[in-house]
Order: sequence, then structure tokens, then C-alpha cells
Amino acid sequence: MANSLDDVVSGALRVLDEFGLEFCSMRRVAGQLGVQPSALYHHVPDKQTLLALMADRIVRDVEVGDDPAKAAHALREAMLAVRDGADVVATASAFRLGDSRIETELAALTSPDLARTLLLYVFGHTQATQMHRQAAQVGILAEDPDLDASFDRGLALILR
Repeated sequence: MANSLDDVVSGALRVLDEFGLEFCSMRRVAGQLGVQPSALYHHVPDKQTLLALMADRIVRDVEVGDDPAKAAHALREAMLAVRDGADVVATASAFRLGDSRIETELAALTSPDLARTLLLYVFGHTQATQMHRQAAQVGILAEDPDLDASFDRGLALILR
């Protein structure tokens, strides 16, 4: 049975969860799906497109609404829910790949500059949080109990 685009994105996210972004290759995704790597190219032209689709999937349930702080928290939680989720979403955003719905909605609510600044802050803090938590999980360093509170403090500075 042939895989759909949704299957390819789901397989890529499973590889991401198991191996992390550094080892999330087209070859590994194909292996996850039990196909040859060339079969993936029927659905996506390249890894960058797959990365954009993965980022879109990670943030698809994030709603901006009328509260930028609430949206920032929802975005952070969505990225934290997936191993290296912040790296995937930040990379796709930096290369302007995939859906920019969240930035567009934040810009309409605030301003384009504030929306971009807010997103860059959320991406950066979430990436640092994910790296710290992964390092703490393997015993490299102690868990930092201030990560969530420091996110809130920085968010308040940006949104005042």
C-alpha cells in the first residue's frame, strides 16, 4: 500500500522523536515507512519541504486569538511536546518555509516587528529549554526549575 503525504510527515515526526533533528534524514524516514528513499520524493521535492511540513504539523493547533501572551505560551507548549520541536519550527521559520499563519495573525494583532520579535524570543527560549531538559535527562546537568518562570519574565518585557 502506498504512503500518503500525511504518512510521510507522521513518519518523519516519529524519526524526529526517536533520533532527534540531527539524525532525521530522508533515508531514515523512508526506513520508518518501509520504502526506498526515492518513494518520498513522490510526496516532497526535498528535505526542506518535509521540514516545513513537520513544522506546520507541530504548530497546527496553536491559536493566536486576541492574546499574544497566550499564543506565545501555546506555541511554546506545542514545540516542547515534540523532541527538537523548537529547532524544527525555528529552522522552518528562519528559511521562510511552510505556513506563516502564526506570524501573520500576531502581526495583525500587534505589529509585524513585534510579531517577529515575539516569535524569535519564543523560538530561542524554547530551544534553550529543550536542550537544557534533554541534558538534564541524561544527567549532564541539574534540572533548572526557573525555565518556565524566566520565559514568563521575558515575555512580559517584550509585551509591555
